[in-house]
Amino acid sequence: MAESALKQQLTEAMKDAMRAKDKARLSTIRLALAEVKKVEVDERIDPDDARVLALLDKMIKQRRESVRQFEDAGRNDLADIEKAEIEVLQDFMPAALSEAELDSIISKAITDTGAQGMPDMGKVMGAVKPQVAGRADMSAVSQKIKSRLNAN
Repeated sequence: MAESALKQQLTEAMKDAMRAKDKARLSTIRLALAEVKKVEVDERIDPDDARVLALLDKMIKQRRESVRQFEDAGRNDLADIEKAEIEVLQDFMPAALSEAELDSIISKAITDTGAQGMPDMGKVMGAVKPQVAGRADMSAVSQKIKSRLNAN
């Protein structure tokens, strides 16, 4: 199986950061590549782009949570480090969906699944998730779907 294009992009970015002596960017990219390597070793697979995106998305979520905790504790110096890492990781994520694009995807999923109300939430999420993974905050997507299904 061919190597993920996103993994290759991360590897090239790591080399560029080394050449530029950009230590902060380099360490963040190395962390991302370590997560990919961990999946390769633990699961004995070559992760595809979707899996690499999921890993990056998870890393961004972890850092956002850390930022919140650090700011609550008054440690803005540590929060700034986490924010810088988020920016580096965001460079490898696809462009975020606009509200209109997201609403359109949700509407189509509700129509396609024939969802009538909250009991069909799982069906709708299942249809929406692959289309928006890495391009929208899934908790916000979930809230939108809930409000749409409750309105039915």
